[in-house]
Amino acid sequence: MSTNEEKVKLSDKLFYKSENAFDKLEENEKAAAFEYAKGYKKFLDNAKTEREAVKEAIAMAEKKGFAPYKLGDDIKAGGKYYLNNRGKGLFLFKIGTEPVENGIRIAAAHIDSPRLDLKPRPIYEDSELGYLKTHYYGGVKKFQWATIPLALHGSVVLSDNSVVDICIGEDENDPIFYISDVAPHLGRNQAQKTLSAAFEGEALNLLSGSMPYPDKDESDRVKLNILSMLNEKYGITEADLISAELCAVPADKARDAGLDRSMIASYGHDDRVCAYPALSALFDDTLDPTHTVMAVLADKEETGSNGNTGMKSSILYDLIGEIASKLSASPAVVRANSKCLSADVNVAYDPGFGDVFERRNTAFLNHGVVISKYTGSGGKGGTSDASAEFLGSIINMFNKDDVIWQIAELGKVDQGGGGTVAAYIADLNIDVIDLGVPVLSMHAPCEIIAKLDVYMAHKAILSLYNE
Repeated sequence: MSTNEEKVKLSDKLFYKSENAFDKLEENEKAAAFEYAKGYKKFLDNAKTEREAVKEAIAMAEKKGFAPYKLGDDIKAGGKYYLNNRGKGLFLFKIGTEPVENGIRIAAAHIDSPRLDLKPRPIYEDSELGYLKTHYYGGVKKFQWATIPLALHGSVVLSDNSVVDICIGEDENDPIFYISDVAPHLGRNQAQKTLSAAFEGEALNLLSGSMPYPDKDESDRVKLNILSMLNEKYGITEADLISAELCAVPADKARDAGLDRSMIASYGHDDRVCAYPALSALFDDTLDPTHTVMAVLADKEETGSNGNTGMKSSILYDLIGEIASKLSASPAVVRANSKCLSADVNVAYDPGFGDVFERRNTAFLNHGVVISKYTGSGGKGGTSDASAEFLGSIINMFNKDDVIWQIAELGKVDQGGGGTVAAYIADLNIDVIDLGVPVLSMHAPCEIIAKLDVYMAHKAILSLYNE
């Protein structure tokens, strides 16, 4: 054997290499990944808000025999349950065959995405045009939301306490909403501004009508005409909108991207690209867990996880306590022996903006699901930073189950950063690590992911559930 051959074999043994999954998978598994993507695209189209994601997930769960549960209900060994948290968060769990003291295997994702929420008093008229005022939700680049088709989703509580669900702009026969921009011929002043200043938050107003109400004796006739149509179809008055939860989201459907159809372009990959695998793994026909397993779909991650539908609330703590007490176990012991994958996205390397990435520690499309030992910003601010022992056990588990994975940070140290729900789960004395799918154009109205990566997220979470 030559010296060169010896060096090659030694490097193969000692070097870590992140490789394109297309070079590692057999044709049948590539086909399985592409087939899996079809279900994910359907989920994206049906679940553009957290309320819709909860409804879609419950429909999927009930087909698999999961039953509704509320705190205080009885829990039995082998039971399959879901807790609906105010219509905006969801906890699904299946009781395992071994003692719950051995811990719960948890996959926690979030189902809220950056969007434009309507203000409490949104409707106004200016220069014979009708508008809806918005307050952007989450970290958005405001200019990206102008001049694209937008749909209105949400719920309105009427004066009799009945709830009306609204979805306008998704059907091809629906009208859409729109945020205008100045023509380039008149945009000299705008062009001198920074990107963040070129569009102010108060300028993100939805163009909603231009036809005046027929009665010329009325004032604000365009506004009145819009309200008249809403009232006729939904029974809504302007006062009802004060308590409403309505938001504007991109009206486009999830689409295959690239001539090879290897990617998916859609709104809301962050973080439904992780929420869907958490569900699909729980409903997988090959799932045969000995541990109790749980999928968490949380709200409010994009604004800090606050509130009683966010992961800073005590609901996970309370639910684990309820499961433990109903099965005669110590809640503290259950939490201490539990393991969690904080399923959230990471940024994919983009050669068009390569200066913000550190290539040795960056995620790439088609290189599999991303493990992040820590997130945070700057000096790891706001992260839980998983232990070496826990990270090592997760890697060994994935290798055993043929999960293609890669390790990554969120860009260069001083470029910014971001957080997930991992820190709040770690606060409960639960081992947790971040795991997710790499995304191009994160938080844009249309993001890009690779089909092989979301399929590997499914396999990774299934691996944890079946541990």
